[in-house]
Amino acid sequence: MIHSDLYINGKWVPTSNRHPIHDPSDNSVITEIAVAGDKEIDAAIEAASHAFPAFAKMPARARGEILRKAFEIMISEADELARLVSRENGKVLADAKGEILYAAEFFRWFSEEAVRINGEFRHSPSGDKRILVTHQPVGVSLLITPWNFPAAMATRKIGPAIAAGCTVIVKPAMETPLTTLAIVDILERAGLPAGVVNVITPTPAGPAVSRILADPRVKNLSFTGSTQVGKLLLKQAAERVIRTSMELGGNAPFIVLDDANIDEAVSGAMLAKLRNGGAACTAANRFYVSKKVAKEFTEKLTAAMGKIKMAPGLTEGAQLGASVSIKERDKISDLVDGAVKEGGKVALGGEKPAVVGAFYPPTVMTVDAKNSILKEEIFGPVAVIVTVDSDEEAIQLANDTDYGLISYVYSGSLDRALRVSEAIESGMVAINRGVISDPAAPFGGYKESGLGREGGFDGIHEFLEKKYIGVTI
Repeated sequence: MIHSDLYINGKWVPTSNRHPIHDPSDNSVITEIAVAGDKEIDAAIEAASHAFPAFAKMPARARGEILRKAFEIMISEADELARLVSRENGKVLADAKGEILYAAEFFRWFSEEAVRINGEFRHSPSGDKRILVTHQPVGVSLLITPWNFPAAMATRKIGPAIAAGCTVIVKPAMETPLTTLAIVDILERAGLPAGVVNVITPTPAGPAVSRILADPRVKNLSFTGSTQVGKLLLKQAAERVIRTSMELGGNAPFIVLDDANIDEAVSGAMLAKLRNGGAACTAANRFYVSKKVAKEFTEKLTAAMGKIKMAPGLTEGAQLGASVSIKERDKISDLVDGAVKEGGKVALGGEKPAVVGAFYPPTVMTVDAKNSILKEEIFGPVAVIVTVDSDEEAIQLANDTDYGLISYVYSGSLDRALRVSEAIESGMVAINRGVISDPAAPFGGYKESGLGREGGFDGIHEFLEKKYIGVTI
């Protein structure tokens, strides 16, 4: 069953205003979802606020068991959920299934973290008191999720919020709301009390988000999306000094040093570039390859990319699906066209195919270090290669960006790879690996890639306030 209504205070709420959700592989309408107005937005805030006191007092074990049950349901229904993700997002079924399994792991991880929120008890240095430090749920939280990972970005926020004892209002991307609604249905079946999680789908989103952030009952904002929107939200959050965590844009460098195993580097590049069709903030964007191995790497990567089967996401054997929309596909195309005008050379792909749907082919191109495409997050299956003369040049170029989410380093020497990793300005570094995302690890970046961390031991603390209590004994 595909849910298409709002979810407020444990009930499915229809509205007369509906918005079509399209399958980007053929532009067909999957369903029409309810659009939230001011009335529904206020009802969601009220529901979350009303549910918070009791939920905050619920034993951590009980909250954890709800998340564990939700994990089990997600795993048992993974195939059905993957088909839904593929239909509304455009990604191939293999990527969608991988996302569902990854997304479910956030519910399992935070089901365990719910009962492991640490505190402190110690003597003050002066001996006049005891120092107690405890953690309390921050309160009603607004969660805003993007379209590229509609399941994983939802569970990565909802999971720690529930574990911490917070209630939430979730605003998924209007391109891919169906997956979030399906996950909320799972949470309901897992025993989540009414009002703890509420889902709204307003359009346009800006006024609705502003309305929520202006409400004094809302204490926290967790946002994943573009840096441009993140900056606007930070300004709004500043008006009331709302707690914020931001996972924003990326422009990941993929560095191949001259002692790297090129076959392994190409295999890693295929994962880092084509996972999710390149529509990931962690996707390798800029390939800085040592001059000594640049020809071999480029030829082998071009050959590997040339074997990729592009087709609608549910097609058997498809390896690259559609972008989420024609608009997003055209952004990719415009970036490639602009790079070519600046002297970039296309080795593979580089042109929009004459087919129905938001498709863009696997593309490999070489550019000089000043090409404008290197400043942009491509969010598509385009590998841009730059030849470098030294490790130092690779590091300098890797750091020449406003972003700093993740970087990739390939080298035959662990010492050398670690030196490069420590010099790169990013919150995460993958050494000789094309994927390192893990629910048990802190996910986040430096510079304009965001604030705070999701996942790992840090993730739950984005939904907790630390309190110090001084006691004379």
